[in-house]
Amino acid sequence: MVQLYDDERLDYLVADESLQIIQSPTAFSFSLDAVLLANFASIPISRGSILDLCSGNGAIPLLLSRHTRASIIGVEIQDRIISMAKRSIELNDLTEKITMIHGDIRNLKDQLQHSSFDTVTCNPPYFKTPHRTEYNQNEYLTIARHELYCTLEDAVKACKLYVKPGGKVAMVHRPGRLVDIIMTFREHKIEPKRLRLVYPKKGREANMLLIEGIRDGKADLHILPPLIIYKDDGTYTDEAKEIIYD
Repeated sequence: MVQLYDDERLDYLVADESLQIIQSPTAFSFSLDAVLLANFASIPISRGSILDLCSGNGAIPLLLSRHTRASIIGVEIQDRIISMAKRSIELNDLTEKITMIHGDIRNLKDQLQHSSFDTVTCNPPYFKTPHRTEYNQNEYLTIARHELYCTLEDAVKACKLYVKPGGKVAMVHRPGRLVDIIMTFREHKIEPKRLRLVYPKKGREANMLLIEGIRDGKADLHILPPLIIYKDDGTYTDEAKEIIYD
């Protein structure tokens, strides 16, 4: 049994209770965007390697591990949060499959080999926050949610640096940044190939987007059907239920 610190707790990551994850209400808890990205990303099944940037407490590597025999590396900048991820990986006996690196995706030096991963996933900070008055009062959440140490361009640049030519990059973000995302992908030679908008309910505006591109790919963007999370009565739609409960 791994040790828990401060206000940490153990949650089940998937409905069959086969995976557990360490969470903290003050430091970091994974959210729906991580679940959707893990489901959306195209990953190698039998062999290869996957890189997850901005990993948080390791939810995406843990979720991906259920569907691939490929090796998985996660990168997280915050020391307390990567400690949670490492202990969750140990708790689930996945240390031979998943490795966590404590580092800044802008400067990983010799820790990762360039152009070596089949798939790179990334759940980057969403919000441009030029003024300190806009920051979250919680420092952990400020770093996770605001472009303080990682901008959109930093994230895309790192994805391109580590994905193989012809490899895939998958990202979750906010619809308001869609134009920025497509422009930045193309600037770094990642051609957008699949796009899906996520809606909280039918008739509402989209509040998330999922996008996947191919390094050095040819132009051919496919707009996938919308993903609606809740029915009018507040329960999950059938598709959302299938994704969330794996």
